[in-house]
Amino acid sequence: MKCPGQDTQYWNADAIFETQCPACGHPMEFFKDDATRRCSGCGKKQVNPKMDFGCAAYCKFAEACLGTLPEALVAQQEDLLKDRVAVEVKRHLGQDFKRISRAATRARFTESIGKAEQAELPVILCTAYLYELGEAAAGRILEKLGAKAPLAEAVATLLAQLDIPDGREPGPDAPLNLRVLWDADMLTHMTACEKKNSLDPNPFAKKIDRVFLTGAGRKLAKET
Repeated sequence: MKCPGQDTQYWNADAIFETQCPACGHPMEFFKDDATRRCSGCGKKQVNPKMDFGCAAYCKFAEACLGTLPEALVAQQEDLLKDRVAVEVKRHLGQDFKRISRAATRARFTESIGKAEQAELPVILCTAYLYELGEAAAGRILEKLGAKAPLAEAVATLLAQLDIPDGREPGPDAPLNLRVLWDADMLTHMTACEKKNSLDPNPFAKKIDRVFLTGAGRKLAKET
């Protein structure tokens, strides 16, 4: 069965329309199902201004249905994917509210540090949630949700890098995504520590400077 929005039998007189290239003003003609077209005036590829990409933002078959997707839509797909990963992780954990809370806290710190450090947010946020389940379950969830191979592979690599023995922590030269997740996980455990309010702030601040790997992570740790 075809998606009704892309099936020509449901089209009407508005299925083909003219518009102007936003870059040069040259006339452009679009079919309803064109995701993009290249302007014959300036040669730039433009997104169909009337196309509803709603389902394409989450459907794993979107690229097969619509062809090559615009960069903005690919970013939207990945942004929605981390929300769907969060739902799957919560479903997987069931009534284990402690672990659900820990995953959500880790993701919150990851997003805050990741934005400040300009890391790859879709990758690190998916990893932040899936870290609670381990590599095998993470792979199954990403496959179920139709995650693209580069993102799934990046998440798998980060999960493996985070699963290291004590005493072999990543250093300041580690990849940015790994450093962001490391700091976010450290903050997650730090906020859960029942003795944190009894610590002497001066020596603790010096320890933060040693163990946290990003400037944003150190700042959040001191504030927390």
